[in-house]
Amino acid sequence: MTTLKEKRRLRIKHRVRNKISGTAEMPRMSVFRSNKQIYVQIINDETGKTLAATSSLGFEKMNKTEQAAKVGEKIAEIALAAGITKVVFDRNGYLYHGRVQELANGARKGGLKF
Repeated sequence: MTTLKEKRRLRIKHRVRNKISGTAEMPRMSVFRSNKQIYVQIINDETGKTLAATSSLGFEKMNKTEQAAKVGEKIAEIALAAGITKVVFDRNGYLYHGRVQELANGARKGGLKF
């Protein structure tokens, strides 16, 4: 059973996903935030393939916003190694603050362009 908060996020997610999609030149960087971890993947929507992915699983003890920043830097490193420099940021219905914002700032710091 979904809560009102989850329904609201899904409505926002569908509205955003109607406007953006990833291509081979500019793939989509999608964020998923759970209560304990944060996950990010870079997706080419034309082919339906995930080009790069990482998460905060296995990181040492630190607070969640610091974890998100580290994940952003890590995905930037992986993407640059795969030849990806520009992405479209998909916040996946989450508000752009806190962990989602830190992940985006970490990815920018790592060299990705949004």
